[in-house]
Amino acid sequence: MLRAGIVGLPNVGKSTLFNALVANAKAEAANFPFCTIEPNVGVVSVPDERLQVLANISSSAEIVPTRVEFVDIAGLVKGASQGEGLGNKFLANIREVDAIVHVVRCFEDDDIIHVSGSVDPIRDIEIINLELILTDLDQVERRIERTRKQARTSKEAQFELTVLEKIAELLNAEKPARLAQLSEEELAAVQGLGLLTLKPIIYAANVSEDDLAAGNDFVKQVQAIATHEKAEVAVVSAQVESELIELSEEERGDFLDSLGVTEGGLKTLIRATYTLLGLRTYFTCGPKETRAWTITTGMKAPQAAGVIHTDFERGFIRAETVAYKDLVATGSMGAAKEKGLVRSEGKEYVVQEGDVLLFRFNV
Repeated sequence: MLRAGIVGLPNVGKSTLFNALVANAKAEAANFPFCTIEPNVGVVSVPDERLQVLANISSSAEIVPTRVEFVDIAGLVKGASQGEGLGNKFLANIREVDAIVHVVRCFEDDDIIHVSGSVDPIRDIEIINLELILTDLDQVERRIERTRKQARTSKEAQFELTVLEKIAELLNAEKPARLAQLSEEELAAVQGLGLLTLKPIIYAANVSEDDLAAGNDFVKQVQAIATHEKAEVAVVSAQVESELIELSEEERGDFLDSLGVTEGGLKTLIRATYTLLGLRTYFTCGPKETRAWTITTGMKAPQAAGVIHTDFERGFIRAETVAYKDLVATGSMGAAKEKGLVRSEGKEYVVQEGDVLLFRFNV
């Protein structure tokens, strides 16, 4: 399951957004710093209208969406890398997630105190990024010292040392490690360190209800930083998300229409996360259930089958596949087969977004 850690300075709307996204009240959203002392976890279903369409075609008894786990992590302050605020406790929690959702305050509100006294997205982003960079730098420098000794006799250590020095150069320039553009082999060499600034990041620009559709100057500042870092931006409104919880499905649609948007923050965030991490969705469907599965872009059929069960990958024979749009257009698997739209694919087939798959395998 994909895990995304929601981080940000105190009072940027982080816990309010978390509460709304998981539709519960596990995290207290109060107007003072450190209201979230322990990381709170919420598992949400990934919204996908295609599931119901496929379930109708297959007369499925159950629909099983794929899921994302959001972790609400206590607010970070300047000096956390040296133990200020909740310090290393906060930073340790970030190591456990696949991606970071960095909530940035992009709204003015005199009733909500800003920890730095004013709204300034660039400053806020720099504060958190610098704390993550300093934490990584400390870890990398300690690792370099140990690896130098091993490098005298080990080619593997020599390679790791080269990667570490490349990362250290960036960190010393106050730049995140993800800008190093490491190869898969280089990434593998430092994977065990769990570097915070190697993690993909989505900036969630938290705006007021009035700015959700068009954004504002604060959002433009966030987008400029994200472009430089090759990160993603999702414009969300914790205020709107909180209001959506109380509405019916029909009322939600009307409310979003009135704001000039077509979707809520959950879909926006998940889409940004999938884009950033290079994720795709494929489906399996039948009378028992219609289910969505998440894979990485470029994954071949046997590996995609292994997401369901390792036995499927080990005993893979072939995959019968049809594109979602073709199955919907024909109305049934039988009709799709008659039109030659269902293909039999082997081990080299790269699974595409929206594929509907049936795996054949030996036990």
